[in-house]
Formats: sequence, C-alpha cells, structure tokens
Amino acid sequence: MNKSKSTDAVLVSAYLQGDESALSILITRHKQRIYSFIYSKVFDRDIAEDVFQDTFIKVINSLKRGKYNEEGKFLPWVMRISHNLVIDHFRKNNRMPKFENNTDFDIFSVLSDNSLNAENTIIKGQVASDVRRLVEELPEDQKQVLLMRIYKGMSFKEISLQTGVSINTALGRMRYALINLRKVIDKHNIVLTD
Repeated sequence: MNKSKSTDAVLVSAYLQGDESALSILITRHKQRIYSFIYSKVFDRDIAEDVFQDTFIKVINSLKRGKYNEEGKFLPWVMRISHNLVIDHFRKNNRMPKFENNTDFDIFSVLSDNSLNAENTIIKGQVASDVRRLVEELPEDQKQVLLMRIYKGMSFKEISLQTGVSINTALGRMRYALINLRKVIDKHNIVLTD
C-alpha cells in the first residue's frame, strides 16, 4: 500500500498502531496550509514556527491519549488546535485585539468560531497567494493595470489618469492581462475552484 496516497483517517489509524512514518506523512501533507494559517495570524516567522511545532506536539499528545475522535476530519481538527495556540500566544503576550466601545460593536464578531472555517480561510489565502505569484509573470503594463483595478479598486478612468494612457488602452491592457493570466494558470495546471 502506498501510504502517501492514504487518507488522513487511514494514516491516523496507522500512527495509533505504532507506525511513526504515518505521522510524518500527515505533517508533510498539511504543513504548508497549517503554517500559512498560523503565519497569517502572527506575521512573524519565528513565532509561526514555534506555534507550528507546539501544534504538532499537542496533536501527538492528543493522539497518544486517545483524544482524537474527528473521524476523517484531521485537518480541521489540527487547524482548531493551531488557532487555539495562536490565541494562547496573544493572551500570553497581552496582545489580544482590543474591542473599542462604540456603536459599531458586533458581539457576533467576537463569538463566531472562525476555526470551523479555518480550512476555507487557508484555501482562500493560498489561492490568493498563488494568484499574486502568477500576476508577477505578466508583462509590466498589464500587471500595473490589473493591480490598480483588482487590488486597489481603481476605476478605468482613474487608471487612465494615473498611467497617462487612454481608457481604451487601460481596458485593453486589463483584457490582455486576464487572457495571459488564464494562460499562466493553464500552463501551471492550477485549479482555482473545486
């Protein structure tokens, strides 16, 4: 059996039966997503590494104590652990976000359990990161228009004024940027949606 193609549940089960390499495969499989999620919250590579390592120490301890019962939901379970450790990190350093007392206060923004959507957040972040990387492969004039339009939310009239080209030229560059972006996506075999 090729373990690298096994499901997370099969690998967890193998690890619980003493196969240490199964855990190694799980960590390798999910490292990028989990690390990216942690980094997106702490914005510090050293802290992200520490939280990542603490996450897997907690995962190992929980597995060994038989505390894992999320059949087939390994990644969301690990994401919740890392999310909680990020919160612990901020609490320890008194850096929890402060909520100002104003009329816009929304209790649901504090109470909502974002960890349930952690996987979606990571996937979205990864796709956004991949797209930004691909945008870098575009010709400079197309990249400039695309960044102004999508990331800065500028109108084509504003783009025209800032770049010194006609609105039609700006529209044309945007069109070619999107066509070329699609070619780059196809070239790299990237699937942006399931």
